[in-house]
Amino acid sequence: MTIGLDEAQKALAASFAKAEELGIAVCVSVCDAGGRLVTFARMDQSNWASIYGSQGKALTAAATRCRSGVIPPESVVMQRIAEMEGKNMIYAKGAVPLIRDGVLLGAVGVGGASADMDEACALAAAHALSCDV
Repeated sequence: MTIGLDEAQKALAASFAKAEELGIAVCVSVCDAGGRLVTFARMDQSNWASIYGSQGKALTAAATRCRSGVIPPESVVMQRIAEMEGKNMIYAKGAVPLIRDGVLLGAVGVGGASADMDEACALAAAHALSCDV
């Protein structure tokens, strides 16, 4: 089982709503359980570089089933996995896996604000989908 477009768009909307509540502009990427992008959107005034940050964080959370900020980037194993994934993984706070009833649906990654604010927006997406956090 993996996330479909409807749920991915719901996750994206929840992240944007949280960002608006916090007064920030972010980029949000939602990927499936294999780490492949399902949907992406960029809020007006967000930093263009955060496009890549949100996607890399989402990929990391899907690949590891962990929040992206808890992965040690100096780990030899994680470095090798990142190399094999085209060096697209980002081990920075701001993404959470979307796990419901023990099943990985995908992940949501957010970039553009502080690490804590990015993660708050990602968590809002997980809550909107009734995922374990």
